[in-house]
Amino acid sequence: MTDLTASSPSHSPRGVDVAPFYAGQIARHAADLRAAGREIIPMHFGQPTAGTPAGARAAAARALELDPIGYVESRELAQRISRHYRDAYGIVVPAERIQLTAGASAGLVAAFASLFHPGDRVAVGRPGYPAYRNALKALGREAVEIPLAAADGYRLKVANLEAAPGPLHGVVVASPANPTGALLDRPGLAAIVEYCRLRHITLISDEIYHGVTYGTRAVSALEIDPDAIVINSFSKLYRMPGWRLGWMVVPEALRTRLSAYVINCFLTPSTIAQYAALAAFDDPEELAARVADYRHNRDLLIAALAGAGIPDVAAPEGAFYLYIDVSHLTGDSLAFCLRLLDETGVATAPGLDFDPVGGHGAIRLSFAVSPAEAARAAALLGPWLAAQPRR
Repeated sequence: MTDLTASSPSHSPRGVDVAPFYAGQIARHAADLRAAGREIIPMHFGQPTAGTPAGARAAAARALELDPIGYVESRELAQRISRHYRDAYGIVVPAERIQLTAGASAGLVAAFASLFHPGDRVAVGRPGYPAYRNALKALGREAVEIPLAAADGYRLKVANLEAAPGPLHGVVVASPANPTGALLDRPGLAAIVEYCRLRHITLISDEIYHGVTYGTRAVSALEIDPDAIVINSFSKLYRMPGWRLGWMVVPEALRTRLSAYVINCFLTPSTIAQYAALAAFDDPEELAARVADYRHNRDLLIAALAGAGIPDVAAPEGAFYLYIDVSHLTGDSLAFCLRLLDETGVATAPGLDFDPVGGHGAIRLSFAVSPAEAARAAALLGPWLAAQPRR
């Protein structure tokens, strides 16, 4: 009789290992605690807790009754996104250049796969969004991590690219950035765009946090270069993370190629999400009110951290994260976040996700929660942090 429990070399993985998303471990533990009756304040994932706007939910409900919900690439939504670029940035982006995707993540994978050859070297900031380096590695491309300095506000600069060892075939720039909230002004972004153009380096601009800024409007790469490659999403400003819907803006010359990758790898985005997204644009005052909440939360939490002996947390100009140096308290950010969760119910993300080199002594906290949740978190975090022994 054949022993089906025996391991077989033919079943050994031949793919590429990538680092786990450690915030997922926090999420699973938080879910277990919640199931056991604990109150959890979810500040670990980058998702607003206010939920999808009511108008978008109502549009989705109507669509469920009226539409067969088959595969769709909504031209109406592409046209609405085109109008958004005119209204928000004063630029013309033809709807034909807008490729809908199953979230920004699908757009990133399609861009990395279609624009770069195996072995190509793509610069990404560190600290930065972990899926950049992990997706590039999984696809056989090389992520060239560019260390960003707190003294520079974690902003990517041309000098950082010039200091990178070896040739670069691509650059991913995010403004506002995850996990730091760093925002590039127009001259700073224009300098990077021009640097890449002169050297035939493919630039991808991740703009998923546009609209979530605190004073200065984020500048789109499309304002500087009409042929820029841009990735955006309905997950952040429009509070639709679980709907898995995003878009790309691509040059006309790349449109057919990108579309082929998107359709072959992901088919079409969620049809019901496309109906909801059309309505998500319709209440800008409600969207702005939630961003005002985030600003309030940011300031409240920074004050609480200062009172707990962490006075140097910079106020991010965009996105909804605090990236906090706790190296005086821990050299193991994952264990620190798990203990913080167990003892306070506040779920945070370990810096190890965003910086495999220096993130052992940092945590990321999402303040895209309600003011009540932020106040409760501040009341819990302050005393807990102040009581931790210094290393």
